[in-house]
Amino acid sequence: MMRSLFSGVSGLKNHQTRMDVIGNNISNVNTYGFKYSRATFQDMLSQTIAGAARPEENKGGVNPKQVGLGMTIASIDRIFTQGSLQTTGNQTDLAISGDGFFITAKGDKNYYTRAGNFTLDRDGMLVNPANGLRVQGWMATNNDAGEKVINTSGTVEDIVVPIYGKVEAQETTSIKYKCNLDSKLPVVPPNATESMRASAGVTTNIDVYDNLGDTHRLTLTFWKTSPNQWTASAAITDSPGTVTLDVPAGANQPNQANPGNKINLRFSPDGRLISVADEGSPDAQNQGSMLVNFNYRVGGDPQVRSIELDLGSSGLINGVTQFSSPSTTKAVEQNGFPMGYMEAFNIDDSGVVTGVYSNGTKSLIGQVGMAVFNNPGGLTAVGENIFEVSNNSGMANIGAASTAGRGKISAGTLEMSNVDLSEQFTDMIITQRGFQANSRTITTSDQMLQELINLKR
Repeated sequence: MMRSLFSGVSGLKNHQTRMDVIGNNISNVNTYGFKYSRATFQDMLSQTIAGAARPEENKGGVNPKQVGLGMTIASIDRIFTQGSLQTTGNQTDLAISGDGFFITAKGDKNYYTRAGNFTLDRDGMLVNPANGLRVQGWMATNNDAGEKVINTSGTVEDIVVPIYGKVEAQETTSIKYKCNLDSKLPVVPPNATESMRASAGVTTNIDVYDNLGDTHRLTLTFWKTSPNQWTASAAITDSPGTVTLDVPAGANQPNQANPGNKINLRFSPDGRLISVADEGSPDAQNQGSMLVNFNYRVGGDPQVRSIELDLGSSGLINGVTQFSSPSTTKAVEQNGFPMGYMEAFNIDDSGVVTGVYSNGTKSLIGQVGMAVFNNPGGLTAVGENIFEVSNNSGMANIGAASTAGRGKISAGTLEMSNVDLSEQFTDMIITQRGFQANSRTITTSDQMLQELINLKR
């Protein structure tokens, strides 16, 4: 009879523990990134009154006689199902759709969280404002070509967003031209003036930038000199009389500089650009990319600056063409810009942070890292919505979002708690009834003991 008392006590204690778990779940129903837990039970060691007997020739087998000694907690499992996403509109609020954790750090110690309510501190670091933990990822660096790249296979580091920081001016080094020269335009005589050529031909303008970010307007004028042949001349503001156009020599040919600012273009009968050539030197291009070097000086600066003009590919229609339709030739792209200040930034679903500058350019800043684990349920919760690695979680597999099983990042949203109140309230009722039933076991056993005591009066 004493066994039933202790079984009842174990039931009371462990149902209380289960109620504690349920209470914690309900209290965190509105905690961002929270994952609910569940308590599971198992029976304890049983007392064997009589062992099992095997079947014999003249009788069957006998099952063991055992009395259970109560129950205990089998496990308290953390359930990492996806929570709903809530739109906040705050660019530094991040949510994970799928598996994975954000990586935060305090010194050399990494912690992991699903709650992405981050912000920038005074130094521009992306941090958790509740505890100051720094969000980890990779900062962009310049490669040999001067381009911004992100190495996601490197060691994670603090993410710093240089809001209102400067980006230096970039000198224009290339311009691409596209569209069409109208084949119906009249032939311009060789002795025509510049104004006649401009009025009878096609003029295009584009602003380019020097190494200080000063703006200069580059003008190309095209005029027809004979069927399927055109001439182009170049000019630029602030650089009168110091402009040349130079077609590079072909392979294995010495280049001869063009002393003038004119080149000749030849088209096939079906309107495709097939060659460009200097007017003052024998250099010509008739295959591959039709590239022309535009050389100029700024003011009294003795340094010659050069811009590569891309007119398209020989025999293709990806650049300048000559069809019987209105002239629309224009410069569509140049790679220079003046100095600018970062005015905003955005984060895409791979966690890439891109700065938006006042000069209209965009630049890679960095990328937020993510970690996945073989057993996320084995992580140890240390409060403040963060976890740390345990002996049974496995090591963090760190990489970029949307790769190798990692979920994608959604900026401007937060992941809600995955607590289902209807499920928790149902479990609460079941737990309450289990607790009541175990208390009845104790009171009933006590009454039986009282009857036994009353046998002797």
